[in-house]
Amino acid sequence: WKVHFADTMRGGQYVNQWRMAELHAKEAPDRVRELEAWGAVFDRTKDGRILQRHFGGHKYPRLAHVGDRTGLEMIRTLQDHGVHKGIHVHMEHTILSLLKDGDRVIGAFGYERERGRFKIFRAKAVVLATGGIGRAYKITSNSWEYTGDGHALAYEAGAELIDMEFIQFHPTGMVWPPSVMGILVTEGVRGEGGILTNKDGKRFMFDEIPEAYRAHTADNEEEGWQPMEVGPTTHYIMGGVRVDPDTQMSRVPGLFAAGECAAGINGANRLGGNSLSDLLVFGKRAGEFSAQFAKQNSFGEIRNDQIDSAAREALAPFDRGDGENPYQIQKDLQELMQDNVGIVRTESEMQYALGQLQQLKQRANHAAVTGNREYNPGWHTTIDLNNLLTVSEAITRAAVERKESRGAQFREDYPGKDEQFSKVNTIISKARDGSMQIRLEPLPEIPDYLKQVIEENR
Repeated sequence: WKVHFADTMRGGQYVNQWRMAELHAKEAPDRVRELEAWGAVFDRTKDGRILQRHFGGHKYPRLAHVGDRTGLEMIRTLQDHGVHKGIHVHMEHTILSLLKDGDRVIGAFGYERERGRFKIFRAKAVVLATGGIGRAYKITSNSWEYTGDGHALAYEAGAELIDMEFIQFHPTGMVWPPSVMGILVTEGVRGEGGILTNKDGKRFMFDEIPEAYRAHTADNEEEGWQPMEVGPTTHYIMGGVRVDPDTQMSRVPGLFAAGECAAGINGANRLGGNSLSDLLVFGKRAGEFSAQFAKQNSFGEIRNDQIDSAAREALAPFDRGDGENPYQIQKDLQELMQDNVGIVRTESEMQYALGQLQQLKQRANHAAVTGNREYNPGWHTTIDLNNLLTVSEAITRAAVERKESRGAQFREDYPGKDEQFSKVNTIISKARDGSMQIRLEPLPEIPDYLKQVIEENR
């Protein structure tokens, strides 16, 4: 676990939450074995052991996998295990707001996408596991539902967001034709000798490779390759809900988060493969500690005014006969973020983006839909807009605040690292007046025994 911990901290540029990185490195092997015991079928070596492969940033072959569909096998295994445990699953439901009794989260209010019927979920504890924010950008590998729902729900409920400036852009996602936009080109292509050129046929990245690494690259062009157009593709956000490293509870009692919508383990950059093991390690912890919390607390009192307010807000787009098409607003938002808060950032472009985001919020407040509540994609898109606008503002404000380049954030106007930012995280929360506030907070001190582990594995 020590090497894995050191790899994770080094990849995150040491702005990770050290306790999460430690727990992850120690517990990930047990979670993989547990998944196997539940029926996951991993690739094997000739002598029958789980085949582990190399991935970027790892010192040793560490990744257990199932071809290139490991996530799908995890979903299959966990769904099957959940069914046999008697877990009730509400498919195709969207949560509109978290319900609170005083400071504590006591449930959720949502709707059934197919029929448009509202539903109230009473709960002694709520776990957010909603994934990322990729649909805030024009080109993304993320699925259609990655609209920052968990981030926004937690923010509105009073939780803090951390490290929102750090977004991974995968280097080779297809961008043309539009039907395949965002689909990742497997990294195996580069391993097999594929090369990256610009429109002039020049290997522009090859000139930038440090001499020490040139021996590990393909320096001979092979015949038989077919060209495809690729570009940087929004892939993963390191930022998310700030949680307690051990319990995964946010600062809002009863509200837990795990996976990509939570944050802390990855710091400024995530190592390949750590996202799926992160789900297993901290998903288990969130489940255990939320169950403990539920046993120690009773159901809260759900207030009708919370329900009525959320329902009115959700249905408002049907009453705006002459409002704007929500798809156009979403398209403009995605282009704004792609062009101004993308892989290369500057102060002027991000300040412009902040101004445009306020205008987009006004437009979203006047978005209109036609038809009725039965499966209505336009209505779903209108509801998603609020979440996308919230996370987009959080990303932009955090990126402006961190005036340096570190990990997944590259500032063209601050191309180097700055020591004063090496020991802080950006923290975002909702102010009493409804505005988004941001502050820098010092990292917790790494204990001496872990400092020694890092030194031994540099």
